[in-house]
Amino acid sequence: MSELTSMMNIGKEMERKLLSIGIDSAEKLIEAGSKQAFLKLKEVYPQVCLVHLYTLEGAIHNIEFNCLSEKKKKELKEFSDFLRR
Repeated sequence: MSELTSMMNIGKEMERKLLSIGIDSAEKLIEAGSKQAFLKLKEVYPQVCLVHLYTLEGAIHNIEFNCLSEKKKKELKEFSDFLRR
C-alpha cells in the first residue's frame, strides 16, 4: 500500500480525513475516484469544498490541482454544485 501523503496534493490534514472514511492508501483513492471520495468526505466533513475535489482529482492523476484542465475543472465544479442542491 502506498502512503497517501506520497501522492501529489495530499498533505497530513487531507490524509487524516481520507483515513477517517476508510481510504488508507493511494490505491484505494484511485479505485474510489475523486468524486466518490469527495462524496464520502462531504458526509463526514460538510465543510469540504470544490478545492478538496480538485485536490483529490490532481492526486489521482499525479498533477498539481491547479494544473487540471479547464474542462476537468468545469466538470468537477458542476458535480460539486449539484451536491449543494
